[in-house]
Amino acid sequence: MAEYSAKSISVLEGLEAVRKRPGMYIGSTDRRGLHHLVWEVVDNAVDEHLAGHCRVITVTVLADGGIEVADDGRGIPVETHEKEKKPAVEVVLTKLHAGGKFDQQAYAVSGGLHGVGVSVVNALAIKTQVEVSRDGAVHAMQFKQGKRTKKLEAVKTTKKTGTLVRFWPDPEIFDTLDFDADTIRTRLKETALLNPGLRIDFADRRDGSTETFRYAHGLADFVDDLLGGRGALLSKPLVVTREETVDGRAMACDIAVTWLEKGHSETTRSYVNIIRTPDGGAHEEGFRTALTRTLNSWGQDQARLFVAKGPDKVTGDDLKEGMVAVVSVKMPDPQFEGQTKGRLGSAVMRTFVEKAVREVLSEWLEANTSEGRKIVQKALVAAQARQAAKAARDLTRRKGILDSTSAGLPGKLADCSSRNPEDSELYIVEGDSAGGSSKQGRDRDRQAILPLRGKVLNVEKAQLRKVLANEEIANLIKAIGTGVEPEFDITNLRYHKVILMSDADVDGGHITTLLLTFFYRLMPDLLDKGHVFLAQPPLYELRRKTTIEYAMTDKERDQILRKVFKVDPKAPKGVEVSRFKGLGEMNPEELWRTTMDPQTRTLLRVGIEDAARAERTFGLLMGNSAADRRTWIEENAEYADNIDV
Repeated sequence: MAEYSAKSISVLEGLEAVRKRPGMYIGSTDRRGLHHLVWEVVDNAVDEHLAGHCRVITVTVLADGGIEVADDGRGIPVETHEKEKKPAVEVVLTKLHAGGKFDQQAYAVSGGLHGVGVSVVNALAIKTQVEVSRDGAVHAMQFKQGKRTKKLEAVKTTKKTGTLVRFWPDPEIFDTLDFDADTIRTRLKETALLNPGLRIDFADRRDGSTETFRYAHGLADFVDDLLGGRGALLSKPLVVTREETVDGRAMACDIAVTWLEKGHSETTRSYVNIIRTPDGGAHEEGFRTALTRTLNSWGQDQARLFVAKGPDKVTGDDLKEGMVAVVSVKMPDPQFEGQTKGRLGSAVMRTFVEKAVREVLSEWLEANTSEGRKIVQKALVAAQARQAAKAARDLTRRKGILDSTSAGLPGKLADCSSRNPEDSELYIVEGDSAGGSSKQGRDRDRQAILPLRGKVLNVEKAQLRKVLANEEIANLIKAIGTGVEPEFDITNLRYHKVILMSDADVDGGHITTLLLTFFYRLMPDLLDKGHVFLAQPPLYELRRKTTIEYAMTDKERDQILRKVFKVDPKAPKGVEVSRFKGLGEMNPEELWRTTMDPQTRTLLRVGIEDAARAERTFGLLMGNSAADRRTWIEENAEYADNIDV
């Protein structure tokens, strides 16, 4: 491999546009964009691992809200750049498209394709500090909003190598500065699963928590993690590994796949050079095409397991029912759609993956006939269920459940008078009691109320025809108006805020998780577009004469007692502290003031990753692995404060 030095750094343009239009570079300025800054810096460290020079990455959330990412790679070059007449590390931090990733010399493959990662982070940070350990010294420099404030200087000697980037997001740019530890932890865990042997240490100095991620078996471990304790159809995941040179370019694919023994939803994660591609693309298409054709062909040879023609013919969707797969590919110069790298467009990868999967899967099927038959039989059942689901959709459409333009909304829906979806909100509440209070306390112009009776159907384990036949689910689909996948249409959304409002207890949490699973599986675009929220009703009311305060947690209750009422939380003399047992206990005025008034309420927006995490946890708790369930309960028992005994 060629030397990684200042000559490896090429420059295309400067930074001003980033601060003017940050959304073009990081997608948004909300929580998703904020965390994208972390991914950009971590991805640079992972690139060093892919190049064979990094074994440990450390990510720290600082107590004051900053982020620190350190690696033990080679360190960004510090010598003077020939063209820019500045230290190469300064060029990398202050110039767009400056990096060693454009000619496949310093890096054979790279996730930081465009070379804008760390420079964009620098531009959107109120302060950035960089320390490079290289050439026997630690070199440090500092920036503010992308501009250098301290020149590069050697501050001490060292025998180590590596790069440390420490940054604080700019409050002028971002809507929130609060990094979510669970979001970061999930991403780092994925990264470690995709890189067997790489160690990633995570620390959150805000609460003192630490965690280390390191996996030996790569994608096989990843698939087991995605199963979340649910039983697998195969004894162990099918693994496809292939490395080849195609037209002078090094190509590699690693794939692991299995199927749920009892389950119908598909979970597929795809990556290019360790970068998540949520919208799939060429690599997923090659994988799915090879899977469908190979299994169809093999199934027809195996005692006519598949019907070759007619409506019962097994399709790719049937074969994917219950599938759990991870597709990871590596290649130089991948062609993505946009800086956020959501979809791979490189056609050469489609052909490469399709060929690799077809050959490996064919050999596997010949050696594992009984397991192959399990896959085929599951697909046959899925084909029959697909036909039944089609009939159910046709029936429900005739009844007006899936068509928002048809007459008749759910009888329990208390609709709002506004017909402007952007101004309208739908509160999904637990039970008729809470439904009655919320109907009386709401803003009738903008807020609609839909009470649900009991716990909704678990869509994770039920086939679509059963889901559509469920009255509570049908009411929910009808009220929202978009229909469900695969015929979901966001343009028919009747409310731009869909708000889940349930009690702050175990049953309420269970209902919320079931609803999030429903949205994640059948209306994922609602989550992806940011239309789903969680209401945050208070746990406590604190009252002294005419002074009334509300607290969401025990910690907040104690803070209010100290700061507002000036009393000892252990003996709050003169202060009446009441705990709400449920939303139904609140009168309409209390519910409006604490939970529904846009001026005073707290709403949590739920993203697609939040729902996926909830679904995985739910799968673990309801799955077949008692050992995994016991481990989870033991690790999280200290957080359980809503247990009824």
